[in-house]
Amino acid sequence: MSKDLRSPSKDTQLRATINQRLVETGERDRLKDLLRTKLIECGWRDQLKALCKDVIRERGLEHVTVDDLVSEITPKGRALVPDSVKKELLQKIRVFLAQHANL
Repeated sequence: MSKDLRSPSKDTQLRATINQRLVETGERDRLKDLLRTKLIECGWRDQLKALCKDVIRERGLEHVTVDDLVSEITPKGRALVPDSVKKELLQKIRVFLAQHANL
């Protein structure tokens, strides 16, 4: 049974390098735009908006801060992202990495 021998600092360095390349090439912005469009199309944005309204209604506007709202809604929002959207984005990232294999 082989174990991944990369250290956490190597993983962090690789992530930083990939992110830098995504930014430099403009691919990060393209991926963000694609994600935004897909989430709007599938109704995710409307679902999150409704969840926010529910939390505010339950607690009262005076008793909810933006930070409270973000911390409560974020896990739900991540869970509501459709698998098809995740798969499409992951595929685009894999293609990008294959084209830039010299990272």
